[in-house]
Amino acid sequence: MNTDKIYAEAIANEYAPKDTSKVLALKKLDRKAKNKANIFAYTFGIVMTLVLGTGMCLSMGILGDGSAVIMGCGIALGILGIAGVGMNYPIYKKLLNAGKEKYAFEILQLAREISESAE
Repeated sequence: MNTDKIYAEAIANEYAPKDTSKVLALKKLDRKAKNKANIFAYTFGIVMTLVLGTGMCLSMGILGDGSAVIMGCGIALGILGIAGVGMNYPIYKKLLNAGKEKYAFEILQLAREISESAE
């Protein structure tokens, strides 16, 4: 039954008026810390997926004339796409950690101020 109480408090907090500028500033800092990593991950992931798909189409003969040269280029593009898609998450985590480290002091200080004023 304790989870019901936690759930109810979370819903109530979501609808409670957020007139304190510190809470909004904390949310903005959190977004700022994560924004660069998210933008990179989505952009790089989409581009590498398209490279992988283009490579697959070339190697299967959907695009191009189906010659051995085009098929070889398609396989090379497919491997490049697979490598890019595989590297997307580790790069994302590295960028996310860098963003969190950059804003950690400000976020912790602001969160501490908010929690002290709430008591």
